[in-house]
Amino acid sequence: MDFQGAKSFIVEKLRKELNPGYTYHCLGHTLDVHAAVIRLIGMEGIPEEEARLMEVAALYHDSGMLVRYLDHESASVDLATRFLPDFSFKKEEIAMISSLILVTRLPQKASSIAEQVLCDADLDYLGREDFFIHSFELQNEWNHFGIRKTDLTSWLDIQVKFLSEHDYFTKSAVLLRSRKKSENLNEIISLWQQKNQKRPSTTTSS
Repeated sequence: MDFQGAKSFIVEKLRKELNPGYTYHCLGHTLDVHAAVIRLIGMEGIPEEEARLMEVAALYHDSGMLVRYLDHESASVDLATRFLPDFSFKKEEIAMISSLILVTRLPQKASSIAEQVLCDADLDYLGREDFFIHSFELQNEWNHFGIRKTDLTSWLDIQVKFLSEHDYFTKSAVLLRSRKKSENLNEIISLWQQKNQKRPSTTTSS
């Protein structure tokens, strides 16, 4: 397989063709997930051959945003299936990459260690200092494309629910990110409570 060729191709394609309105699902997100996958691969001790396929899955996992927003994971698989043979990837390798791409679809349901790593890498930011930056990038993106219109209060509602229900799969991600994710959740809850206290009362006086 020509890993470097496959990587350079998709990075350049995303750089040139992604809609600039994608403030969250941008090239930066793809490279961020790729970096997280590399970090978790090392911590989990995954063999090199499997690790390469996981890296490719990370690089191609949101490429379907070039085609459509909703169900972009399926479009990502279509693009990987179309382009990766040009870089000497075998059918069975593309099949594994495709399954790893699809497992990043929410709600995440990972079983193998490779699937768990991809899922944890995709949501690595939940347990980082830059969580709020990426969170509001996603809100802006949803509002811009009409995926789901939200104001600050309703967005905080969504984030409280999402972080409360989310758990990292791998021991490595738990070790790296769970503590900060809990801190981020507590901060969101605090903001959410402040916003709800400021909501006007719906009761009327007689």
